[in-house]
Amino acid sequence: MGSHNPQVYRGFRRGRSRPVKPTTEGTLRNRLKVVETRTISTDDGEGHLELHSFRPPAGPAPAEGPAAPAEGPAGGPAPGPGIVVVHGTMITASLYRPFARNISRLLGRPVHCYNRRGRAGSSPQPAGYSAATEVADLAAVMRETGSSDVVAHSYGGFVALQAALTLPIRRLVTYDAAVSLSGNLTHRWRPELERSLAAGELDDAWAHLVQGIEVGGPVSKLPLGALRMLSILSARTSMGAEMRDLLPTAVAEMRAVLDADAELADFAAVTIPTLMLSGSWSPDYFTETGRQLAAAVPSIECAVLPGQLHESPLRPGIRLPRAVARFLLAGEGRLRPLPARRRRLKLGR
Repeated sequence: MGSHNPQVYRGFRRGRSRPVKPTTEGTLRNRLKVVETRTISTDDGEGHLELHSFRPPAGPAPAEGPAAPAEGPAGGPAPGPGIVVVHGTMITASLYRPFARNISRLLGRPVHCYNRRGRAGSSPQPAGYSAATEVADLAAVMRETGSSDVVAHSYGGFVALQAALTLPIRRLVTYDAAVSLSGNLTHRWRPELERSLAAGELDDAWAHLVQGIEVGGPVSKLPLGALRMLSILSARTSMGAEMRDLLPTAVAEMRAVLDADAELADFAAVTIPTLMLSGSWSPDYFTETGRQLAAAVPSIECAVLPGQLHESPLRPGIRLPRAVARFLLAGEGRLRPLPARRRRLKLGR
């Protein structure tokens, strides 16, 4: 049964592909071997998606489990089915790599991050872009990687919940899913955003976006003039410049959310086990959405993670990856221990 009220999380027990081309980063050894980067074709035949895969190192299986795991090709335990991470708006999949690595280490399973259309090495958003485009692309990634579980953040959570109505997902975790219920997000759309973007006034567009969706914490409450100045300053950083470049995709994605505005009854067909997480420091509307869906749909649970921001999947930290991994584990064994962090020895003179 779904949790009818949000609660502080305390843990759960219970295409065609192109040749693999490891990136420069991917050729460096880490505790998950290498990051594999490749592209896969979209089902509409009009584009491709850049895919990054993290595979667990050989090692002991979790200490507990209902049965002995099957052996992999090297004699060790075979990894379980893959997990796909769906990223949010105005960012790329590269920012989720530490998050994906931690989930893969905890579960001993491959985790795949892909760039949605309109960014990095993926093709542009098509002219007829909609939520259906994203669901079809997620289906292609799941099929190509042999994945059955999905983890999704913000706009990615919206995509994943749409996909949960039709795709064969085993378990789903969303964090701050951007779902519009009964028009509750309509007032967050600022027509000025689109007008500013069309006029090439990117600082104005960024300011209207931040003020509308309020994911910047206290910064979102600043006057438009102050937000414009912050936009000018942030554009001098690589991440800030990248976010400005992705503003057109944000407009299309916000419109897709509003166009897919739904009633609670529309999600009654979601029967897969779903956990909707939100951060205690995230905007309240994410928690409220999770609470409403959990109250209406038996397969959905919701929980609040204390001390977490909207951008927590992009930040260092293990609390969120552990919460995600525990739910995906479904009580079948224990999480694997994470390797101890190496501390650099500081030598004095």
